[in-house]
Amino acid sequence: MGLIVGIDASRNRSGGAKVHMVGLLKEGDPARFGIDMVHVWSYASLLASLPDAPWLIKHNPPELERSLPHQVWWQYRSLPREARRLGCRVLLNTDAGSVCPFEPAVVMSRDMLSYEDGEMDRFRFTRAWVRLWLLKYIQAYSMRRAKGVVFLTDHAAKVIQRTTGPLSNIRMIPHGVGESFRLPVGGAQRERPAGSAVRCLYVSNAALHKHQWHVVRAFGILRRQGRLVRLVLAGGGKGAPLERMEEAIRETDPRGEFIEVHPAIPHGDIPGCLAQADIFLFASSCENMPNTLVEAMAAGLPIACSNRGPMPEVLRDGGVYFDPEDPVSIAGAIDGLIENTDLRDRIARRARELSDAYSWNRCAAETWGYLAEFRAGG
Repeated sequence: MGLIVGIDASRNRSGGAKVHMVGLLKEGDPARFGIDMVHVWSYASLLASLPDAPWLIKHNPPELERSLPHQVWWQYRSLPREARRLGCRVLLNTDAGSVCPFEPAVVMSRDMLSYEDGEMDRFRFTRAWVRLWLLKYIQAYSMRRAKGVVFLTDHAAKVIQRTTGPLSNIRMIPHGVGESFRLPVGGAQRERPAGSAVRCLYVSNAALHKHQWHVVRAFGILRRQGRLVRLVLAGGGKGAPLERMEEAIRETDPRGEFIEVHPAIPHGDIPGCLAQADIFLFASSCENMPNTLVEAMAAGLPIACSNRGPMPEVLRDGGVYFDPEDPVSIAGAIDGLIENTDLRDRIARRARELSDAYSWNRCAAETWGYLAEFRAGG
């Protein structure tokens, strides 16, 4: 009999985590690696987006539709017994903050805010700081006791192991990018009508480590220098980061002449937004894996990107870089792209080439292959 695998997707609540689960289960062939059955536990709306397959069994415990304490108690108390009853030989926890004691387990690291130098300081004297501090040590414990750990980038593996210490069985398995993002025409080739503004797109929710307000002020600098540019911010947000972004917009563009703000958009609509952009911006200072950056790379857009975290590892020589906390640096990177047509074309083509390394088929195959190594029970 082949291997039976369990997947705890109960904490796949963010956009990137949802897309990962869909990509993992829609692509690849578990049977190729001797996996006969996959049981996945999650909340109803995510399960509804997963494919129907004879090897895939979906479970929706009522606790996963309730509050976080109910979800955590189910994960600790009920999931191990259920996984054993169903014959699972290995459990993939798709969030490193899992408290499930099932063995053998493989955990996936997604979060970086708790580990990256200086990032937690942005939350000092808030409840978010306490949450991040607790999460850091829960995740570190989970990764140390796991039989295997999946990291999305080399940068994440290096930084997180400063806290966990060396982990003996790790695997780098980056996320993929959907084929709908591989646009036939990218921003480097799209012709703009004479006299129209250069359209620059930044797709991300407003957050302290995303630095939208610095980007806004950079566009104020560009406009004062006479550059005909337009900034499109898409992703919504809430709380202090959104307020800071809105304040910067009121100061920089009080008449709404060159900055557009859009709420969070469905993932399936992002390729259409990329197709209308001339330049893509990515100003985050902290990522485990920058999914929207890879999507823009696949679209063949010229990219101005943060020089922090794993971004240079992913984008390499397929973009120009800036300090995400310095509006002058951001403005300079964008201005360089506007001025240099050859540079825009070269980096857009290089980014598109680099994006070929990120596919859901590859991600699925490497994940199933890793899990199959636990066939004997760890």
